[in-house]
Amino acid sequence: MSGVGGLNVLFITLDQFRGDSLSCLDHPVVRTPSLDALARHGTHFTRHYTQSTPCAPGRAGLYTGMYQMNHRVVANGTPLDERFDNVARLARRAGYRPCLFGYTDQSIDPRVATGPDDPRLLSYEGLLPGMDWKLDLSGPHQPWVDHLDAMGHDVSRGHLRLLATENERPAEHGLSAFMTDRIIDHLRNRADDEPWFVHASYLRPHPPYSAPGHFSSMYDPDDVGLPIAPADDRHPFHDVLMAIDWVKRPPTDSEMRHVRAQYYGMISAVDHEVGRLVSTLQDLGMWDDTIVVVTADHGEQLGDHGLVQKAGWFEESHHIPLIWRDPRRRGGRTVDRFTESVDVMPTLAESLGQAVPLQCDGLPLTPFLDGEEPAWWRDAASWEFDWRFALIPFGEYPWPWDRRLEQQHLAVRRTLDTAYVQFGDGSWLCFDIGADPTWRTPVTDPARILRMTQDMLVWRSRHADRTHTGLLVEDGGRGRWPDFVPWRN
Repeated sequence: MSGVGGLNVLFITLDQFRGDSLSCLDHPVVRTPSLDALARHGTHFTRHYTQSTPCAPGRAGLYTGMYQMNHRVVANGTPLDERFDNVARLARRAGYRPCLFGYTDQSIDPRVATGPDDPRLLSYEGLLPGMDWKLDLSGPHQPWVDHLDAMGHDVSRGHLRLLATENERPAEHGLSAFMTDRIIDHLRNRADDEPWFVHASYLRPHPPYSAPGHFSSMYDPDDVGLPIAPADDRHPFHDVLMAIDWVKRPPTDSEMRHVRAQYYGMISAVDHEVGRLVSTLQDLGMWDDTIVVVTADHGEQLGDHGLVQKAGWFEESHHIPLIWRDPRRRGGRTVDRFTESVDVMPTLAESLGQAVPLQCDGLPLTPFLDGEEPAWWRDAASWEFDWRFALIPFGEYPWPWDRRLEQQHLAVRRTLDTAYVQFGDGSWLCFDIGADPTWRTPVTDPARILRMTQDMLVWRSRHADRTHTGLLVEDGGRGRWPDFVPWRN
């Protein structure tokens, strides 16, 4: 039998899901009963962070286990280097035929295109190498649009308008429900009993901010609170981001409350879909044979610091959920150590009986799943943001001698009490998040700032690309340290 010990894998990603938006984390408003229940059955990593935004960079780190400084997917549309391993190829080596419902947002490496007319060069919403598409819900979400058309809905204004008006149709006609229906059909009608690997990649709670059906009225805008206000003394790039997000004017309090209420409604709606998948596994007798992983590609600002969607250096854009349920392990565990999206691929490797690929910058979470806490675990989370394609400089300049594009990035190092932000132009920020968790109070102690800069330098130096650094070729031999050392007898 293919697969590992007869185990199935359900790998769920929720797009733009904030890590704090779970009722099991005592969120004051939103309710997520299905994810709460899954957390009780598995291990919930409460300080989990994506390594980069937006979608394609965040997913590149998730799928390859690599930091952005190494995989170099810096924008939606940056090609994913064909030489990199990924979770789908890993699953194939373990005997699975991984299939996708949704999208993976990974652009083809142009060096493997069949020519300039290769249709895969027309969109960044490409398929992760090694995955088989069962349901293609990349834009324009055509299968869903066709489904709505067949049910008599007006689809003439296109998929974006259909997403923006999900509140006007029953929840069971929503994009998320449509995808869940197709996954359930796939599981119920499988032609064989071989173990399966399904990647369920949901768009929601990604904007437009319109929750489906009754979920759109689930939260009263008067109850959702107002966002964290921007600091008075801001980095110039913060002002640039605010101008991009709001374009002409900042939203009114009423508009922002509406956005937040709809976002929470989308959270509860997609939580409901996760519950439907879990119920299906139980009904089909698959629950005790299925690893379930739930995470996200990145978070959502939701008005905090004057921003919506995902950008910059803030906690809200990078703190995401991770719930890992393995039927071979006891559930009900909560882990509050720092974990990162790059840890998912190494953990899948060990869960599927495979070696952790050398390229992985992340670490297997296996000790935590087993109820252990390794003493050598990281004491900070790190992430990167590159905006070279969002703010391309105007005017002519010589290339490659003028490296302005290479200055348009930042890196963050976040410990329990301090967050340090290093910009590519040499500027920096340092926040005392122990005293003020809103990231608005600067650190003034020079020694503390120096320590954070040194920690970031060490982090980057330890994760430089190491494709061949663990190998030695000498006297006709080769090997990987410490398994092979040529000068030993």
